[in-house]
Amino acid sequence: MKQILPDLWQTRVERPAPGLTTQACMLTRPQGNVLFYNTSHADEIEHMARLGGVRYQFLSHQDELGESLGILHERFGTELGGHVREREEFARFRAPDILFSERETLLGDIEVIPTPGHSPGSTSFLVTGAEGKRYLFTGDTLYLSRGDVWKAGLLPGSNKAELIESLKLLQTLAPDAVFSSAFAGPRSYQLAPPDWPGQVAKALSRLE
Repeated sequence: MKQILPDLWQTRVERPAPGLTTQACMLTRPQGNVLFYNTSHADEIEHMARLGGVRYQFLSHQDELGESLGILHERFGTELGGHVREREEFARFRAPDILFSERETLLGDIEVIPTPGHSPGSTSFLVTGAEGKRYLFTGDTLYLSRGDVWKAGLLPGSNKAELIESLKLLQTLAPDAVFSSAFAGPRSYQLAPPDWPGQVAKALSRLE
């Protein structure tokens, strides 16, 4: 794992399918570490153990499902969170302990923001981290592409109208760092994103 910020680590890159590159992020906290997204790397799970394990795992959408959900639960007693619209897909691997359905704040400082469109249950997370910095996890709703360009995660089967509304919602936020799940460039995150509303507006214009 690689440390990105004082309380945030990122797993080694995975390529679960041709042309698809993903990473997970772990937020370290005294009250229990939180893993956003998923990894299948056994050595990364061992590194998580050395950092105190994983108390909660929040998935942004069904594409992050995998056998490692059960491994994390067996190893650390990890509680899994996912959106109610994808409950059946989750159940093929592991039923969620925490179901998201609306915008809410969990664990004191993790804001759950449903952002459907890429998939029915796509969810973003806005977290207050170290020194009051705000970390935004966008899943595949917005992903970082080459040239530090943010693009909308529109795929065959995505709901374009829902995705447009989700991007308009993300445009109103003021993150200090943004992390996508899948990415197409050299990295999946952008620190101190310049003109975040303008970047999302460009993603919207390409989508519309």
